[in-house]
Amino acid sequence: MSMIFADRMNRLGSETAFEMLAKAKVLEAQGREIVHLEIGEPDFPTLPNIIEKGMECMRAGMTKYTPSSGLLEARRAVADYAGGKRGYKIDPEEVVMTAGGKPIMFYAILATVNPGDEVIYPNPGFPIYESVIKFVGGVPVPIPLREENEFRMDIQEFKTLVTDKTRMVIINSPQNPTGGMLTKEDYQEIADFLADRNIVILSDEIYENVVYEEPSFSISSLPHMREKTIILNGFSKTYAMTGWRAGYGIMPKAAAQQIGKLVVNSTSCLAGFTQMACIEALTGPQDEVLRRAEQFRIRRDRIVDGLNAISGVTCLKPRGAFYVFPNIKTFRKTSKEMAEYLLNEAGVATLWGSSFGEYGEGYLRISYANSLENLEKAVSQIDAALKKL
Repeated sequence: MSMIFADRMNRLGSETAFEMLAKAKVLEAQGREIVHLEIGEPDFPTLPNIIEKGMECMRAGMTKYTPSSGLLEARRAVADYAGGKRGYKIDPEEVVMTAGGKPIMFYAILATVNPGDEVIYPNPGFPIYESVIKFVGGVPVPIPLREENEFRMDIQEFKTLVTDKTRMVIINSPQNPTGGMLTKEDYQEIADFLADRNIVILSDEIYENVVYEEPSFSISSLPHMREKTIILNGFSKTYAMTGWRAGYGIMPKAAAQQIGKLVVNSTSCLAGFTQMACIEALTGPQDEVLRRAEQFRIRRDRIVDGLNAISGVTCLKPRGAFYVFPNIKTFRKTSKEMAEYLLNEAGVATLWGSSFGEYGEGYLRISYANSLENLEKAVSQIDAALKKL
């Protein structure tokens, strides 16, 4: 007799990055050389001072349970760091430490969205947004991010999507998968429109330090927005700590208390030695963070130029994150067919744009968190493969 699963499991999606990675690994096992541009993970190592702090704390015995919302010293370090960047004072009680940034997304939606509530989210966008909205019984309302608008939210279109049933708006800037960024003027318009509405803002700011032409901005810095905003952030992208599973949320104290209860009921707590390593990341030298951002900028410019030199491909220059989202519509294949063709024919692993939502069809997501040598090899092999179509 087969096991019966709850109906809600049918509403839960996944991430295609790991599906493509698995396919690429099969080809590698057969002796094929694959250039991996599918995973959104910095190729740089975690900095030695961060690793040493974690090991030092493990040796000192910090391997026991910690408070569910996080060690006070870790929450204080996040509050000081994040408040300094955003221009306002944050109380440590407004911070919740979690096992990666993704739990804040899950907890925030679970804690605030009732069945039937509408949630506006970016499309194309991180696929887990829509997945969790559906899982809790909410109604996903996509706001299209279009190439002609530099993959920014069209604020006038956004306003037409807000209804009496809207419970949450998800913002992600710099954005995955397109690298697009909202302007301060965009934020101000959103804030003015939502000021008198009882709507929660989930602001995914995980790529805040991977920016190029101008610094990132948080909607929470605008008047009357702090009390309705939950900030999602973490250490994976800025400090190359993806495997450490360390993230945090910043939110009003009442929300922090509710999300703290969800931590108690799920993961219990984040490891103490991990939190101490996070403190070291935030308070230690930041020059390497800036150097790595500059390396990403160089890679961005190189891969954008390379892709735009390929006949039939056009690619906007992203303003943040470490992804490009080239337009491949002229080849008259679905984006999934194109991604699988490039994997098998070119030996380059990318992601199909439609895996990030219906408005991603006709595009590929390519991560340039890889060496210049590999990026140039990938562009050359993509060019050769597309000439055969």
